[in-house]
Amino acid sequence: MRPADHPGLRRIFGEAQKIGSLGSAPLSEIIEHAASFAEALPSGVTSCVDLGSGAGVPGLVIAVVRPEIQMTLIDRRAKRTDTLLRSVQSLGIQDQVEVICGDVEVLRSQDHYAHAFDAACARGFGPPLQTLRWAVGLVRLGGYVVVSEPPPGSPDRWADVDMGSLGVSAPTRLGPVALFHVEHI
Repeated sequence: MRPADHPGLRRIFGEAQKIGSLGSAPLSEIIEHAASFAEALPSGVTSCVDLGSGAGVPGLVIAVVRPEIQMTLIDRRAKRTDTLLRSVQSLGIQDQVEVICGDVEVLRSQDHYAHAFDAACARGFGPPLQTLRWAVGLVRLGGYVVVSEPPPGSPDRWADVDMGSLGVSAPTRLGPVALFHVEHI
């Protein structure tokens, strides 16, 4: 089944659109875009953190598409994490997905979360450089960061960034996302 046809995801994200916590793009586009994160994560990734999960895009989609990956969904708004917890239960993926109400800036400096994940993903989390810095703080050496990219033909927002100082490789564009390899911490 294509992720965009998954009835549970369509219901959850449709409800999120109704209450204004997810954009108005067609659900199939939202879900397929989120599925590109799952496709970008290399095989061997067994843990991933979704920064600023909101309604669960892309974290819930990754969990459904890649059941071998333990997902941690972080959002600082309790209302959103309460909804995420209900979504996780309704999808029956509570053994695979942890939901945390907290601030990524704080969590990345805590021993339990610092450099604890194989990968991090972010879709619309914040300014690109801040997103990359904070994600690297959560990912182990040799891990990956996947971030949403602007549409093709947009200026390269990474062209003038010193990736070495951030501890990552130059990005590899994979459709609507960019993949970074964490090379040093």
